[in-house]
Amino acid sequence: MPEPEAQGKAASPGSTPGSPSPKSIAVWVLVGLVGALGWAVLALSRGEEISAAWLLAAALGSYAIGYRFYSRFIARRVLKVDKTRATPAERLDNGVDFHPTDRRVLFGHHFAAVAGAGPLVGPVLAAQMGYLPGTIWIVAGVIFAGAVQDMVTLFFSTRRDGRSLGQMARDEIGPVGGAAALIAVFAIMIILLAVLALVIVNALAHSPWGVFSIGMTIPIALFMGFYLRVLRPGRVTEVSLIGVALLLLAIVAGGWVAESSLADTFTLEKETLVIWMVVYGFLASVLPVWMLLAPRDYLSTFMKVGTIALLAVGVFIAMPTLKMPAVTDFASRGDGPVFAGSMFPFVFITIACGALSGFHALVSSGTTPKMIQKETQVRMIGYGAMLTESFVAVMAVITACILEPGLYFAINSPGGVIGTTVESASQAVTNFGFAISPEALAQAAKDVEETSLLSRTGGAPTFALGMSEIFASVIGGGSMKAFWYHFAIMFEALFILTTVDAGTRVGRFMLQDTLGNVHKSFKDVSWKPGVWLASAIVVGGWGYFLWVGVKDPLGGINQLFPLFGIANQLLAAVALAVCTTLLVKSGRLKWAWVTAVPLAWDATVTLTASYQKIFSEDVRVGFFAQRDKYQAGIDADKVLPPAKNMEEMQTVVTNATVDGVLCALFALLIIIVLADAGRTCFKAISNPESAKLAEVPWTESKIIAPAGLIPTAEEKAELAAAGLDSGGGQVKEPVA
Repeated sequence: MPEPEAQGKAASPGSTPGSPSPKSIAVWVLVGLVGALGWAVLALSRGEEISAAWLLAAALGSYAIGYRFYSRFIARRVLKVDKTRATPAERLDNGVDFHPTDRRVLFGHHFAAVAGAGPLVGPVLAAQMGYLPGTIWIVAGVIFAGAVQDMVTLFFSTRRDGRSLGQMARDEIGPVGGAAALIAVFAIMIILLAVLALVIVNALAHSPWGVFSIGMTIPIALFMGFYLRVLRPGRVTEVSLIGVALLLLAIVAGGWVAESSLADTFTLEKETLVIWMVVYGFLASVLPVWMLLAPRDYLSTFMKVGTIALLAVGVFIAMPTLKMPAVTDFASRGDGPVFAGSMFPFVFITIACGALSGFHALVSSGTTPKMIQKETQVRMIGYGAMLTESFVAVMAVITACILEPGLYFAINSPGGVIGTTVESASQAVTNFGFAISPEALAQAAKDVEETSLLSRTGGAPTFALGMSEIFASVIGGGSMKAFWYHFAIMFEALFILTTVDAGTRVGRFMLQDTLGNVHKSFKDVSWKPGVWLASAIVVGGWGYFLWVGVKDPLGGINQLFPLFGIANQLLAAVALAVCTTLLVKSGRLKWAWVTAVPLAWDATVTLTASYQKIFSEDVRVGFFAQRDKYQAGIDADKVLPPAKNMEEMQTVVTNATVDGVLCALFALLIIIVLADAGRTCFKAISNPESAKLAEVPWTESKIIAPAGLIPTAEEKAELAAAGLDSGGGQVKEPVA
């Protein structure tokens, strides 16, 4: 996201900026009015269909105000970012993990690493409650919680040599809460990576187009890495243009391959994809970050942001209407066919990444703090990238809600609810209160060249269908709908794969930090035996659950999938607890509310959801209620769906028991972290002198680089005086 101050002179961190110009005031008043008007239209609509453009206006206006004012306040007043302080990337540069990276490339890496399945899938599923609840949480949640968590975690990790979230918890909260955090964070990490990997495997299986196009991003990224490192250092714009051209060629060529004799070569079974993904995850974790991971994620960002931006433009051109009601009856009843449970807390758990995601804190305390050039860039990279992801989530809401509600529910309801024929689905959906004919269901599948769209659960097919509707309205009409649908499926796989590779490297850092408490050699993230061993353990962990899940529809990661949403949000509670503790211990008590308020909300939501998943008597919600139901079926020698025999009945019982126990264990670990964080904060407030921080000493920076994507006038003058271009770089003597 461009730096809002790009047109004027930036004030130094911590200083009082000059009076805004009348032009600036007028611009921001207009932005605020656009956002307010969008929200007013959404809130005041009474059953009539309204244009999706109003939803976009509300979101974009809110993002602009949040970034311009709130993130600036946090960076300057709360964190007091210091551009004269050297980051770990500068001090510990080893060309492998620590490497000062151009802010534009790092923004791309960070966004690609955090933007996985969540912003595409979660909002689509939450649309069963209507478009309004999810949209409010996505926008308000990211401004006041998600983006704040990402930026503050990145800042504190940067000041601690890029320490992982779990290790920061151990260093700053204490051994008890720290140990609980280390266990919870690593276990949750493995589950999250396996879930994301499963989505990719399902998307790419038997898809030669997708496999070829996504596979080609690897050699393209390697070329870009060597281009920037060896051939043309610092030429970011140049290599970006080359990389985008090659990426577009790979996408088009994927279509050619799918229609050629090479199609069989690139048509892979799920098991084969698992093996290739494990190998790729290991290599992405151990190779120098500049060689593969950073350029590939940067390249993927062009595809991600470009497609979403074009989708937004398509919305303004086509002006589709939101056919889903603002709030459906399922929001109050809690008996929705897509997922069971009341609007509170399950909408907030289901949406996850688009508003607040604990996984982001792992990246913000993993790869990114080891690559950031300047502290002043935490605002653009931490807060800005999260706003960009939230915008993806808003687009996902739109793609789901412009479809006929009957079609939406036919796609997202399981087969056990709507049956397997268009006739049974039509009847079931009509009973929900949303009529759709069998002919309309059959035609929708025919339009995108699918045999059926019934029970294509998981959110991804719905997003692809909505995306194809918008693009086809602008380019090509109905004849292009199938092309755009399959393009969207491949786009989603690319979106998620960049989270898996970065997540594996983050998991390696986390495990090395943890093992470093036992054997000090592991704390050196460049120690080759530690790098290889930790990487192998991480990919082996998520690879095992993924392999079993692919082989057994009721096993492996399929067994743990129900924990995904809650586990991710519990992870956010750990991150916000660590950030709040650090604000208090570092003498920023009066600003601790910045992270304490979202922490209180997140803890309330996630622990309420955990309680319901453990103790609810509703078999669609409670893990143990589900176990009891299937155990009773076994005792009565009766097979209950989705099980097809007694062996699968027993598997369902085992899965429900494991999920219930793990849910309780995760909740208990988080409560321990919160309690110990509270104790540490109380001690620091009562006796400030006793507060000891693990922050590394200040070292003067010799790197000059802009804080935002676009240099300010002051930054341009500073770069020119040092003989540097807009990318910045290191100078022998700091420029006054």
